[in-house]
Amino acid sequence: MQQCIVFILLFSLTACANSDWRTASREPAGIAALPSEENRAIIEVYAADAFSWRGWFAVHPWVAIKDKDANEYTVFEVVGWQVRRGLSAIREFNTETPDRYWYGSKPELLLSIKGDRATELIPKIKKAIETYPWADEYSVFPGPNSNTFVAWIAREVPELELELPFSAIGSGYANE
Repeated sequence: MQQCIVFILLFSLTACANSDWRTASREPAGIAALPSEENRAIIEVYAADAFSWRGWFAVHPWVAIKDKDANEYTVFEVVGWQVRRGLSAIREFNTETPDRYWYGSKPELLLSIKGDRATELIPKIKKAIETYPWADEYSVFPGPNSNTFVAWIAREVPELELELPFSAIGSGYANE
């Protein structure tokens, strides 16, 4: 019984360590190649524990692509706060560090493709993003959400052979 209580306390402390999104880490995790050191095209998919209590059971994924000889990656993700502001759920931004912590949670690299194969698949990914059917919707559960978005890309570009983790709540929404 005592071990169970200690586990629950430790789990609660670590899972909710980032209760303030304004101060949670967004530092690079050191996983991605720096564009200045890698001239090949790159596709990478990351996932990190979702922010706050949601991280107990769910992840937030995103897709980063870098064209050959590009100075930055372009990151694509879906976030609910954009929809609440009347914007598309799809957030797109350029960065040298696509592997930043997701508000305190270290990302895990789910997929990495480099070179000619990445060059071939990047236009297909961009087309899948353009045709994402739920760009103006967001729902934590059952979806559409950030996991639905990445699952849609995986479905539309099967050559990626991307498998999302079990904790990608909402990924099944793309198949409905």
